[in-house]
Amino acid sequence: MTTFLTYTILGLVLGAVYFIAASGLVLTYNTSGIFNFAHGAQAMFGTFLYWQFTNVWGWPVWLALVIVVGVVGPAMGAALYAAIMKGLRGTAEVTKIIVTVAVLLGTVYLAQWAWNPDEAYTVDMFFGGGAKITVAGVEIRWHEIVCLAAAVAIAIGLRVLFTRSRTGVVMRASVDDPDLVRLNGHDPERAAMLAWALGSTLAVLAGVLIVPISGGGLDANMLTLLVIDAFAAAMFGRLRSIPRTFAGAIVLGLAANYVLAYLPSAGTFAGNLRVSLPMILLFVVLVVLPQDRLRGAAVRTRERYRPPTVRSAAVWGAVLVAVVYLYSRLLSDGGVSTLALGMSFAIVALSLTVLTGYAGELNLAPLAFGAVATIVAFHFGVQGSGLAARLGVHGVLLGVLAAAVVGGLIALPALRLRGLYLALATMAFGVFLSNMVLRDTTRHELFGVEFTLFPGGSLVVPPPKLGPVDLRDGTTFLMAATVLFALIAIGLAALRAGGYGRRLAAMKDSPAATAMLGQDLVRLKLGVFMISAAIAGLGGILMSAATGTVAQENFTFTVSLSLLMLVVVAGIGYISGALFGGLMAGVGGAVLTGTFSDLALQHPGPADIFTALGHLVMVLTALVGMGVGRNPSGVVHDIAEGYRAMRGAKPVLYGAGAFGAVLYALAVTGVIGSWTFSLVALCVVMLLPVVGRMYLEEGRKRETPLELLGVDEPYTDELRARLDRELGLPVTGGALKGEASVTA
Repeated sequence: MTTFLTYTILGLVLGAVYFIAASGLVLTYNTSGIFNFAHGAQAMFGTFLYWQFTNVWGWPVWLALVIVVGVVGPAMGAALYAAIMKGLRGTAEVTKIIVTVAVLLGTVYLAQWAWNPDEAYTVDMFFGGGAKITVAGVEIRWHEIVCLAAAVAIAIGLRVLFTRSRTGVVMRASVDDPDLVRLNGHDPERAAMLAWALGSTLAVLAGVLIVPISGGGLDANMLTLLVIDAFAAAMFGRLRSIPRTFAGAIVLGLAANYVLAYLPSAGTFAGNLRVSLPMILLFVVLVVLPQDRLRGAAVRTRERYRPPTVRSAAVWGAVLVAVVYLYSRLLSDGGVSTLALGMSFAIVALSLTVLTGYAGELNLAPLAFGAVATIVAFHFGVQGSGLAARLGVHGVLLGVLAAAVVGGLIALPALRLRGLYLALATMAFGVFLSNMVLRDTTRHELFGVEFTLFPGGSLVVPPPKLGPVDLRDGTTFLMAATVLFALIAIGLAALRAGGYGRRLAAMKDSPAATAMLGQDLVRLKLGVFMISAAIAGLGGILMSAATGTVAQENFTFTVSLSLLMLVVVAGIGYISGALFGGLMAGVGGAVLTGTFSDLALQHPGPADIFTALGHLVMVLTALVGMGVGRNPSGVVHDIAEGYRAMRGAKPVLYGAGAFGAVLYALAVTGVIGSWTFSLVALCVVMLLPVVGRMYLEEGRKRETPLELLGVDEPYTDELRARLDRELGLPVTGGALKGEASVTA
């Protein structure tokens, strides 16, 4: 009985902290319509500041708590809304999610910059771990009592705020109809900013409270994910009801502690299940709870994508293969392997293009399907041992097929979900797979066959062998991945141009209208989910083979989020957006941070500067993601528009082509290095639209169309004479004496 009471108290305390975190989510979503994926990161950053104030600077606990919870928390929330979230009105759901994901990643990078992740940090309980009382034989620490009291007070306060105060009513109304709120004399922006300030305060308070009861260890990634567990509690209340959110948080806390208390402790199953339980409950709640009806009218957002034709996709695919081959001749073996890794990420990114860009469905864990395909390919496709080991074609096909089947199985219960709910369901699947499957190192027996999913915590995946083509050679591997990317891209362009692609586009714009026209939404969603999962599975296998050895860290939720963020920044509706985002995810960050690390080792004097630049690159990557709200169609859209406008600037294009050929010849002959070639070529590519626009503007100045004479430039004697000649009139010989030129 004492054991039961002890774990019940611990469960209530954990549930209380989950509620504090979840109530902040409910608050911000109710007033701004934005689900804040960065909620856990805000909690983490505030907790690190609390540690800095108390452990390093020696501030009293009460003073540090007042500053962190009372000043830093509200300021952080208000600043986020004013600088970023305010500009997200009128954007699609995926854009809103990606901006908050970028804030999450940026905050984590910033925390790891400020506080070295290799060092240990601990946060003590309020009044110390020994301050406790005994009730019915159960010891309760004062810190735990504070958690319970704070949760009850916040629940009552928010209930009163939303139902009994004018401010709360305005906050709720500001998300439904901000114009109506404004007509009634209120400021919806101020109400939303207040809600974000309160939500951030609750997040920081939850972080300070939860770390001591979770062992005291403070880690940026772990604490961010720990607060994300509160998403399940928020879903219990459907992001609206404070009482149901409170009940869900208590159920979540009790279930997690009862699993720890009463399930067998032998092996890793119970521990993995306890970690995965919030995501399991989140998935179940999302599937079971009633959903909103299909929207009847199309929702017009600011995102605009122009799908390519099959012909243009084939031409650009051939250009890509040729460019990659020529560029690979300049790289070392290590550079070729890194580029091959980036190309495999680009293939995974194509799965997001077809699922989100074409069909409007969200998937926050594309690498989870790559993990499934990798496990199947490793167990059924690896032949030989040691250096002679190879991954056979049948292993690759089995892995792709398994990923497609799992994608269909995940899609079946999630078919009734849309938008944010579907995104959370896929996130729950990704985290569950990462915690339960990719950490499973115990032996199992099925039908007399013994096996281990992740033997030793990692998988050694050899290069594939496709018939006579052995991909152990780096250049061959790179070209095979590039050709596969080009073929899949052409296939997706054909799919988008066909009837199936048009039905997907219609479903994306208006599911209700599509259903009314007789289309089977279930079949459409199931099909596109399976196609997307199969592509992600193929990319995952190639990524694993390019890396050689993969572990749970290669398929985590944060890696998937980084890939998704970069693809959205580039343009998730474009195939070129998948290429750009995938290369940046697989190559960009690693190359840039690795370069600065090497420079820091080679030059001990300015080592701190190079290290700081390496961290700055990571933070800037997240800042680019935060800016996607200003350009929701992606940077590829702007680049493509710039090059499209250059069709009349052929001398500039020919000159750039000649300069590129000379530059490549210098690089091949060793006159300049590959890094110099890459940087100069990148600068030329980026500056080409600017130079082209300058050329075209200059051309327009030289030859003003006749109908714009007197409009774009004032009349002169020469223009009058030219106009007479063009119209076939007798040339007057200039303006009459004393007549002044006029401007239209």
